Amino acid sequence: MKITRATARDVAALVTLMTLSPLLRQYGVTSRGARASIVDARRSGDLLLVARDRGEIAGLAWIVPTRTLDRAAYLRLLIVAEGKQSRGVGATLLEEVERRARRLGCRHMVLLVTTTNRRGRSFYRRQGYRYVGGLPGFVRPRIGESLYVKAL
Repeated sequence: MKITRATARDVAALVTLMTLSPLLRQYGVTSRGARASIVDARRSGDLLLVARDRGEIAGLAWIVPTRTLDRAAYLRLLIVAEGKQSRGVGATLLEEVERRARRLGCRHMVLLVTTTNRRGRSFYRRQGYRYVGGLPGFVRPRIGESLYVKAL
């Protein structure tokens, strides 16, 4: 598996990855919205990393480095392709974005996990993230979020 920055050539594959995600469907992610978000992220200087497995995109990690919250980086999205989960793709991507966030001067990583996403919440705890609190309806009405943080 190889981790690289996403390029303009990756946009279509990333849109597909996002729109096929059952979790992102809960948030109303569409092809048009996913494309607009990715293009905006690249234009804004967000860090988009892709995991490639045999030439195919197996996962995406998206962080927004900030100077807020004592120079925290916000992990906006970590997604692994269906059929590639539980094979180390997510952990490898997360390790790499943390390393790159540290190089950018970030001192912490913060992220939100859908409250009902038990696998995700367990995954982040195993990676050293600490549960901070719940944010019901923060991103979308009727969807609860859990806030996690990790010192880098």
